Amino acid sequence: MQISKAFTLLEPGPVVLVTTYDGLRNNIMTISWTMVMDFTPRFAITTGPWNYSYTALRKSRECVIAIPTVDLIDQVVGVGTCCGVDTDKFEKFGLTPVKGKQVKSPLIKECLANIECKVIDIIEKHNIFVLHGVAAYFDDSRKEKRTIHAIGDGTFVVDGRRLDRRKMMQSKLPDGV
Repeated sequence: MQISKAFTLLEPGPVVLVTTYDGLRNNIMTISWTMVMDFTPRFAITTGPWNYSYTALRKSRECVIAIPTVDLIDQVVGVGTCCGVDTDKFEKFGLTPVKGKQVKSPLIKECLANIECKVIDIIEKHNIFVLHGVAAYFDDSRKEKRTIHAIGDGTFVVDGRRLDRRKMMQSKLPDGV
């Protein structure tokens, strides 16, 4: 394997949609570079100036992480392959913006879950935005709950069967988790 493709061995998941509001309009970007930080509602995403939402995220210092399911894969890929400069992605991909309670960026009604976030740090050298979740919503009524995970080369893996090892790990988890 070429070292330039090594990232495909570690690509995280799930692929998420990140919404922003720049003071004039909403936008959505597809992100597969996410990270959970500790056992807290802290997350990190990576994007850069090549992405139209980058400026809105820097300016507003807030966003929503929306978690789509496999039935939305065409919308997820579509959002990630067009630019918000000249495209209303909500309209083009049939997604419904929903007003949040803590941030001005919209939730996405069709997604399984949405997390309203505030930017608490920006690591400029690597274009990493550290986010603090301030509200979370999960749609229990959705039948489809499988998320999609990018391999990084245009292919995806779909969540599968859950394996329960909570009892085995119980003594190893920090208090309150």
